[in-house]
Amino acid sequence: MSESTSFIWTPPPELVAQSNLTAFLLAVGEESYDSLAAKAEEDPAWLMQEVIKFCEIRFYRQYDEMLDVSRGEAWARWCVGGTTNIVLNCIDKHRATAVWDQTFLVWEGEDRRERSSMTYRGLDFEVSRLAQGLHDIGIQRGDVVAIYMPNLPETFVAFFAILKLGAIVMPLFSGFGPAPIRSRLNHGEAKAVITANGTWRRGEVGALKSVLDTALEHAPSVKHVIVARRDGIEIETPMQSGRDRWWHDVLESTGSMMATAEMQAEDPAILLYTSGTTGEPKGCVWTHIGFIGSMVTRDMIICGDFKPDDRFFFFSDMGWMVGAMCACIPSFAGGSLLIAEGTPDYPDTGRFWRLIADYKVTYLGVSPTIVRSLMRYGDEVETYDLSSLRMTASGGEAWTTAPWMWFFEHVCKKKIPIINISGGTEVGGCIFTGTPNHPMNPGSFSRPALGVGADIVDLSGARVPDGVVGELVLRHSSIGLTKGLWKADDRYIESYWSTISGVWVHGDFAVRKADGLYYILGRSDDTIKISGKRTGPAELEGILIATGKLAEAAVFGIPHAIKGSAIVCACVLMPEVEGNSSLVAQLSSAIVSGMGASYRPETILFLEDLPRTRNMKIMRRVLRAVLANEDPGDLSALANPEAVEHLRAKLANL
Repeated sequence: MSESTSFIWTPPPELVAQSNLTAFLLAVGEESYDSLAAKAEEDPAWLMQEVIKFCEIRFYRQYDEMLDVSRGEAWARWCVGGTTNIVLNCIDKHRATAVWDQTFLVWEGEDRRERSSMTYRGLDFEVSRLAQGLHDIGIQRGDVVAIYMPNLPETFVAFFAILKLGAIVMPLFSGFGPAPIRSRLNHGEAKAVITANGTWRRGEVGALKSVLDTALEHAPSVKHVIVARRDGIEIETPMQSGRDRWWHDVLESTGSMMATAEMQAEDPAILLYTSGTTGEPKGCVWTHIGFIGSMVTRDMIICGDFKPDDRFFFFSDMGWMVGAMCACIPSFAGGSLLIAEGTPDYPDTGRFWRLIADYKVTYLGVSPTIVRSLMRYGDEVETYDLSSLRMTASGGEAWTTAPWMWFFEHVCKKKIPIINISGGTEVGGCIFTGTPNHPMNPGSFSRPALGVGADIVDLSGARVPDGVVGELVLRHSSIGLTKGLWKADDRYIESYWSTISGVWVHGDFAVRKADGLYYILGRSDDTIKISGKRTGPAELEGILIATGKLAEAAVFGIPHAIKGSAIVCACVLMPEVEGNSSLVAQLSSAIVSGMGASYRPETILFLEDLPRTRNMKIMRRVLRAVLANEDPGDLSALANPEAVEHLRAKLANL
C-alpha cells in the first residue's frame, strides 16, 4: 500500500485504542493484525486457544486436544474431549452476575403499540420451562427440532430451549411455503416443530400453522408441534390431537427446571439449510463450540468490536444465519438485542430508522439489499436521531458503491465504520472481515478473518498477485466450518474440496486491490465472460445503480456466439421512474461509457422484483435459467417465488 493511497474513512486513534482487537493484540503479544494473522495461519490451534482464553468461553470439561486433523482438513475436529453448550456460554454464565437482571431482549410488533422486554433472568426462566416441556413430551438430546416462527420473543426462547435440552435447532424461514418446509423436515428427520398460529406482515395476517399443516401431510418424522398464540391474530388454527400442543399448555405442565445438557464440544447444535444450485438443499452442521468459537467471539467480538453495553439490531429472520447471530452475539457478551416483527418500511417508510432511534440501538447490522430498498425513500433518514449508533456491520452480499456511500453518509455520518463481513452458512463465520482498526473504502473488507486459511487463487490453486481477480478459497479448516453436510458426506467433499485439490473453494470471486483492502465481486458461477475477459456482475450493477434511476439491478450473461456471453440487465425502477426506450438507451450508454462498447447490454428488462433468497441475495442463476427456458434448479430458498412468474410473464409478452 503506497503512502498516497486515499481512504473514505480512517480510524481515529481513540477508537483503535479502545477496540477489542487492540486488547486482543496486547493479550497475545502481537504488534499488528497482520503479524497476528501470520501466526494464526501457521498455527490455527494456537489462535483458538487464545480466543477461548480472551473471551472466556466456558467448558464443563476442558478439552484434551485443540485440533485433530488426522482424517484430513475436511474432517478436522476441535476441542477434542471437551464438553460445553451454547446455553452455558450465552445464558448460564451470567447467573449471579450484574448482567442477570439486565435487559436481554426488547421486541416491537408490526403495530408499534405492541412492545415487550425480557431480562436475562426472565429468558432463563422461560428457556428452562420450555426445555423441560420438550423433554416431557419425549424430545431427547440429538433430536432435530425445527423453528418455523416470525420475529417474536418466543422464537429466541425456543432457540435456546432446544439447545439447552441437547437437541438440534433447525431454523426455517418464516416465509416458506409447504414444499421447502417439507423437504427440510424430511431431510433432517425433524421430530418436532415449534411455530406460531400466524404473524402480521404489511397489515395482513400471514398464516403459519396452516402452512405447516400442509407440509406435515408428508413429513412422517414429525411427532410433535408446539404452537405459540400470537396475540391479536384471529385465525383458524386446527389442532391435531396427540401431535399439536399450545405453547402455554406445554409450559404450564412442566414441573422441575431442567439443567443445561453437557454436550461434547463438536456435537451438532444447529442444522441450517442453504440452497443448492441443483438438487436438494444442503444441510450445514454447526457445533456447540464451532459457532461460539468462530462467528460469535473471533469474528464479531474480537474483530467486529461488539461490547457488553451494545444493543444489537439486524432486521432478519431466524431462518438465515443472522438469526443465530442475533441470539448468540449479544447474549454471549452480556449485551441486548432488538427484534421487530414485519418489514423495515411498514407501517411507514421510516420504520427502520425509528426503531434505531426509539430503542437506542448501538450496533446495527444491514444487508446491501435493505439499504438499497430504503434509499428509494430519499433522505427521510435525516429526520431521525441515530446518534446512539456506535458501530455498523454489513453482510449477505457484495456492495456496490452508490448504496455503500449513501449508508456511510446518511447513517454513519461519515464517522462510524461499516464492519463488512462475508463468510457463509457453510463456514459458520467470516472469511473476510472488517475491523475498527483499519481504513475503509466502499465495499471493502479490512483483511481475511483470523486463522481461516483464506486466499485468492487461480484455477490451479496458485495465489494470484494483488489486483488480479481470483477464486476465494480456504487452505485449511477452521473451527466454525460445517461438519460435513447432513447425511451427505460425499456431496460435501464434491461441493467444496474437489474443485481445486486440497483446498476449500467457496464459489466467490475476490481481489486484493492497490489500497491494500479486500473485495468480493460476487459468485464465481455468476461470472460473465465478454471477449475473453471474466467480469463479475457487481461492477456492472454498480454502474446501473449509480444512474439514480434504479432501486436494484441484477446483471448476468447468456451464451453469445461471438462474445462468449451477452449481457442481460434485470432492473427494478426507482419510484416515479418510467421504464421506457429512453431509459433503456441511458442505461446502455452508462454501461458502455463505464466498461466499453463490448459490454453493451443485449437486453434490459424492467421487473417488479428480483428473485431473492430469504437472506436477500439475488438469485442470478434463476434469472439466467428462466431467460434461457432452462431448469432453474432448487427454488425452495426463494423468499418471493412470484418474482419468477412475473419474469416468465414479462418474457412471454416481449
